[in-house]
Amino acid sequence: MAMAVSKKWTSLCSLLLLMLFVVVMVRIQKEGISVSRNGETEQLQSSNNSSMAARLEEVEFFNEHAVDDPEEVASMVEMSIQNSTARRKLGYFSCGTGNPIDDCWRCDPNWHRNRKRLADCGIGFGRNAIGGRDGRFYVVTDPGDDDPVNPRPGTLRHAVIQDRPLWIVFKRDMVIRLKQELIMNSFKTIDGRGVNVHIANGACITIQFITNVIIHGVHIHDCKPTGNAMVRNSPSHFGWRTMADGDGISIFGSSHIWIDHNSLSNCADGLVDAVMGSTAITISNNYFTHHNEVMLLGHSDSYTRDKQMQVTIAYNHFGEGLIQRMPRCRHGYFHVVNNDYTHWEMYAIGGSANPTINSQGNRYLAPANTFAKEVTKRVDTAASQWKSWNWRSEGDLLLNGAYFTPSGAGASASYARASSLGAKSSSMVGSITSGSGVLLCRRGHQC
Repeated sequence: MAMAVSKKWTSLCSLLLLMLFVVVMVRIQKEGISVSRNGETEQLQSSNNSSMAARLEEVEFFNEHAVDDPEEVASMVEMSIQNSTARRKLGYFSCGTGNPIDDCWRCDPNWHRNRKRLADCGIGFGRNAIGGRDGRFYVVTDPGDDDPVNPRPGTLRHAVIQDRPLWIVFKRDMVIRLKQELIMNSFKTIDGRGVNVHIANGACITIQFITNVIIHGVHIHDCKPTGNAMVRNSPSHFGWRTMADGDGISIFGSSHIWIDHNSLSNCADGLVDAVMGSTAITISNNYFTHHNEVMLLGHSDSYTRDKQMQVTIAYNHFGEGLIQRMPRCRHGYFHVVNNDYTHWEMYAIGGSANPTINSQGNRYLAPANTFAKEVTKRVDTAASQWKSWNWRSEGDLLLNGAYFTPSGAGASASYARASSLGAKSSSMVGSITSGSGVLLCRRGHQC
């Protein structure tokens, strides 16, 4: 009798547990929740679609008002850095180079399957640039640029003008000769890893009144002035463009921009210029060669809106054949950290209009010319004025007679808005910058 009761009780308990399981599963399905292998819950595609819709609304907003309030963008960047100087788990794939960007992703042999991880590896003032992380992949199959108003699907121009986030990759090696400026739209990544991509011998890249752009792993050289032509900048709009200067990358009124691991040389004007209220920018791991005016940051001495500009210049190699402007700054806040300067003919770092320049842990190798040993140059400004500008050298390695002329208060508080990451020792610069420029990446191998 007792055994019969026990069997009935066991059967009843099993039935109740089964009914409870069914009820829970129905509830899970209704609420759009799935259970992952490790027991954590993840939102299903419905939430992804909602976030994508929100992201597209942001795109529309920023296309019209990319840096509507540069001061607000600057304060947001500053708050982000103060709240977390190591927001991401950099070094997850660490192979000990000391370069926190590279240690974040380069040592993963499956990098080609995890391309978007790159967007979580940014540092400095442009650390929040996510590019096309939240969008689909777009594969460029056609190097042509026959019609800048009606670009063919499969071309780079067709990819960059789209209104939705895109992570743009390339099917094969190619040389892209642009007829007119490549006018980008917001939330785009150009990712040249795994192939050999050159944008050369024509127009080059324009980032104008947009936000959230990553440009990585591309050769950009021999850019020419173009213009006085119609050019499309979105699926729904094209317009008349006057003459462009021939910059490699021109950043104009834009924010949250990251330029990383590119090789740039020999353009008609600057290699990278950022002007007209642009801010929240990181320029990292690039290899600059054979050029006169390398980098201009700030539109003009009279354009005071650039006072909110914040730019990080980190882990770059300024190599052979360079003359000046590495960078040349106006008005804003500039963190120049752990770069390798092996060549300049006139000067390395210059400025006017009272910029704040924070030089930390760089290696400056002066040229043989006795009259070009000074790293710094105050452009067209009397000493009585520039003596109050906040320019400092902290932990820099000065070689072959190089010298840095500091100015200003020198107190660390003066450089709070020109500090964007922790500097490594200048003795590590050789290792940190050894992979500057476009990397040789093969599938199934570390980059």
